[in-house]
Parts: sequence; C-alpha cells; structure tokens
Amino acid sequence: MTMTDPVADLLSRIRTAYMAKHDRLDVPASKLKLEVCRILKEQGYVESFQELDGDPVKKQLRVYLRYTPDGEPLIRSIKRISKPGRRVYKGAEEIRPVLNGLGVGIISTSLGLLTDSQARQRRVGGEVLCEVW
Repeated sequence: MTMTDPVADLLSRIRTAYMAKHDRLDVPASKLKLEVCRILKEQGYVESFQELDGDPVKKQLRVYLRYTPDGEPLIRSIKRISKPGRRVYKGAEEIRPVLNGLGVGIISTSLGLLTDSQARQRRVGGEVLCEVW
C-alpha cells in the first residue's frame, strides 16, 4: 500500500509519540519531512533530528522530542491544514498568525518551506501544510 499523505503521517506519528511520552521517533525520510522537521527544530518544538544511515531506499528520519521541565509536551496541537483531497492555498496577504503569533504555520512556497511569519515578511503565498502550537 502506498502512502497518500506522508506529511499527515509524520504529524500523526509526532502527536502519538508525544502522547506516549517517547523521547524520539523514527519515520521514513523524505526531503519534505526533513524540511518540516527543520522548521519544527528552528521554532523550538523538537530537540533535534537526523537522517539515519542505511539503505537509500529505506532511509529513516529520527526525531528527538522536547518536553517542558515538568514533562509536558511542547507541542499542544499539531494539525494538518491542506490535505490531498482539499488543498488550501493562501496569498501572502491572506496568511494569518497562528494563535495570535504563539503558534507557527508551515507553508510550502516557491522559496521552499517557510513559517507563516517568514512568508509574510518575504511577501510570498503558498500551500498551508500545517499549524503547530
């Protein structure tokens, strides 16, 4: 069976790993997933990530999760916005801050994956992949 939405799979695995209080998780790697993890790390939602060496066809991405000092997950909600059945595109002026700027939106633009604030600064729109807070 082929996976129709690898980004939704990544987000679901992150959500599940946080609920199970895991310190890391492994997912099949792709360039898009690497970029999503890069943004999550830049924004402080995950500790780090790395691509595991191995068979080039079955490359794995290891994501290290982050918790508050009292053990609460840093990600309260991680939600897929644009889905294969219903794509969501926004122009630069239509992109709104997530949770009044407390969260982050990940947007696929012609300049690569950007956060919602980066997309507004650079005045580019694109497909709204997900929202995290």
